[in-house]
Amino acid sequence: MAPSSFLDEILRKGLHLASVAIVLVYAFFGKQIVLYFMTVYLVLILLIEHMRLDRGFRLPVLHYLLRRKEETSIGGHVYFTLGAIVAVSVFSQSVAYAAILMATFGDMSAALIGKSIGRTRIFRGGKSLEGCAAEFIVDLIIGYAFLSNWSIAFAMALVATFVETSFEKIDDNLTIPVFSGFVAELLLILTTYVRL
Repeated sequence: MAPSSFLDEILRKGLHLASVAIVLVYAFFGKQIVLYFMTVYLVLILLIEHMRLDRGFRLPVLHYLLRRKEETSIGGHVYFTLGAIVAVSVFSQSVAYAAILMATFGDMSAALIGKSIGRTRIFRGGKSLEGCAAEFIVDLIIGYAFLSNWSIAFAMALVATFVETSFEKIDDNLTIPVFSGFVAELLLILTTYVRL
């Protein structure tokens, strides 16, 4: 059964906190090591997804935390790992940190605030204005903490919130780090070019 209550959402989002390990490994051991680490992890979870989806193997606790749509399709953890690999591979270190943490903490705040106090529904997906606002504020703080630039942090937070809210068929665990990181990296390049 897919999670539906606030407590289920907390447990599900708690698993996303493992993303902090990605940032820590990157910070202490460098880009190449974190990419090896994430690639090994990706291979393992793809094997588990194969066993779960193709062979009917049920993971005792983790299966309960899957969303209804994930019961018969690839789980969000696979998309998150792919998004993190793209962020670390392509973007500068501080942009990668911000993009990965936005996908974790911004998305987490949107879900928890949206489920607990969200009343004003927007779009078709049932997302709440309150959840979107929470995500934007958390993403803005994360962006500024790593980039020390309010304009780029604002653009990153806006893009992350937009893709989390409006993309329905593409997993936000992939779109948030890829799109927000792309915009930040592009703006960093443009500001550097303009200064020259």
